[in-house]
Amino acid sequence: MRIHVQREPFDYGAECANFGQGGRDVGAVVTFLGVVRDDSGKLAAMEIEYYPGMTERAIAAIADEARTRWGLADLLIIHRHGLLAPGEAIMMVATAARHRAAAFDAAEFLMDYLKSRAPFWKKEIGPDGAKWVAAKDADEDALGRW
Repeated sequence: MRIHVQREPFDYGAECANFGQGGRDVGAVVTFLGVVRDDSGKLAAMEIEYYPGMTERAIAAIADEARTRWGLADLLIIHRHGLLAPGEAIMMVATAARHRAAAFDAAEFLMDYLKSRAPFWKKEIGPDGAKWVAAKDADEDALGRW
């Protein structure tokens, strides 16, 4: 299990190529890449803030839950912070499990948690200044299914 909260970009292809290799009991690997989306067409950047130490502990706790609940052989979470431009990668989740259903479910669970409960704060920066991104009901609803 690896969890990284980092400012610098990561190589999604390299992370995918190196994840889940060598496990004889791994039958499925699922990966997800989250990207800065510009819904308005005016987004200059997104700034992501976090609380060092607290954020990593919160993510590790939910990762442990996913690993136990779905019997994961391995998992990887990378989440960036700092100033990110539209189209840049924000985060990555990878899960490895014996069967595909477990790998998919665990990945979705982790993504829903990261979107709605992980202690990150997002600010959109555009031509009219900066504004904090409010939590969305749809994200909370998605987490509710778990």
